[in-house]
Amino acid sequence: MLILAETLNPLDGRYKEQTDPLLKFFSEKALFKYRNIVELEYLLALSELGKLHLRKFTQAEKKLILALENFTDKDYEIVKQIEKTTNHDVKALEYLIKEKLKNTSLNDISEWVHFALTSDDVNEIAYGLMISESLNEVIIPALSQILQTLENFSSVYKDLPMLARTHGQPATPTTFGKEFKVFACRLQKQLVQLKKYKVNAKLNGATGNYNAHAAAYPNINWLSFSKNFINSFNKNRKIKLQTNVVTTQIESHDNYAELFDLLRRINIILIGFDQDIWRYISDNWITQKPKEGEVGSSTMPHKINPIDFENSEGNLGLANALLNFFSFKLPISRLQRDLSDSTVLRNIGVAFGYCLVGYTSIIKGLGKISINKEVVVRELEQNIQVVAEAIQTILKREGVKMPYEQLRELTRGKHVTSTDLDKFIDGLYVSNKIKLELKNIKPVNYLGIAKKLATFNKQSTNS
Repeated sequence: MLILAETLNPLDGRYKEQTDPLLKFFSEKALFKYRNIVELEYLLALSELGKLHLRKFTQAEKKLILALENFTDKDYEIVKQIEKTTNHDVKALEYLIKEKLKNTSLNDISEWVHFALTSDDVNEIAYGLMISESLNEVIIPALSQILQTLENFSSVYKDLPMLARTHGQPATPTTFGKEFKVFACRLQKQLVQLKKYKVNAKLNGATGNYNAHAAAYPNINWLSFSKNFINSFNKNRKIKLQTNVVTTQIESHDNYAELFDLLRRINIILIGFDQDIWRYISDNWITQKPKEGEVGSSTMPHKINPIDFENSEGNLGLANALLNFFSFKLPISRLQRDLSDSTVLRNIGVAFGYCLVGYTSIIKGLGKISINKEVVVRELEQNIQVVAEAIQTILKREGVKMPYEQLRELTRGKHVTSTDLDKFIDGLYVSNKIKLELKNIKPVNYLGIAKKLATFNKQSTNS
């Protein structure tokens, strides 16, 4: 795919191939496409209500309306031309739909297009559909792929002992598999919440009171109608829409903030993962497969840089900057509404784009790495002092006085060898059986239940 040379945003240039899956949800044309669907479905729903002066449509007319839901490039060109005059995008779409009905049997009902609606009735449902489908078709599958890869790594390396570091210093050993599992469990917890998320939408008129609806038809239960209408979009939909009944002119977007905060948490988890993998690569604990023809530096031929994880970290940081702003800004609107949310909402796709670049970069990076087992084990064996914790704990069990202090004196800030430890153990006033138990503790076997944790799942919780 040719990368566009003249673009202001790298999502549409350098990262276009990665972000293309989001275009059908978040481009300007896509916004009109979803608005168009909402307007036409609303017209059908009004006809089916059967209590208005609007006649019921014939089967042929219903098919005609459904056919109009196919929003073409030509439609987009026309509506943007109309918008130059109206300076109002939703009104421009209303005029386009009416124009399409002119030479059909539906010409007589054209004034029922956008009946009693405010623009945000259309926009809120349209954005709900855009968010729902982009999460289901793009964002969640990418995160699920990352999760599955993390689970695979945790299983493959469940037995591989490694030196842990707390505060950057050598600490109680763990396994590579268990450390991958930590991130897998964190991501899985957030992904479960994401899959359960429901997008708020509303359809209640100019200030949220169904004023125009009730003025025209006071005896119709418009509250029930709007709930049923919004729910009608949920057939076969995994990320569902739900009706916010009490609003101003706009949906309050507290619900959007919940989503953006959830995505931000996911990204923070993955940024932490990126940084840990970066460090493991830096220490040569993880190696990267060289790719034929690829260079890591314009001057240093030997370099294989962890660019995928660095790229992910940067782009997820950009995504979080936007998501954080969305969560702060969108729930605030002056009085019954101001327009400042409109331009911000148009950038949801930008935030999702940076998320997607970050996710695909992690996926790409994970496909290049393997664990340098020899280096990992050697590093662990060179830090034998990490078994001091086990020794002092067993000595406490045996009633030895002040074992922690004795081990601190032996090990803190010092390079300790196996000979030093054996000498220390030999000088203890404990049985030979206990001395043998202590000498058999090695960094490579002092792993607790790390292997079990590396393959932990919900089904094994009670085992």
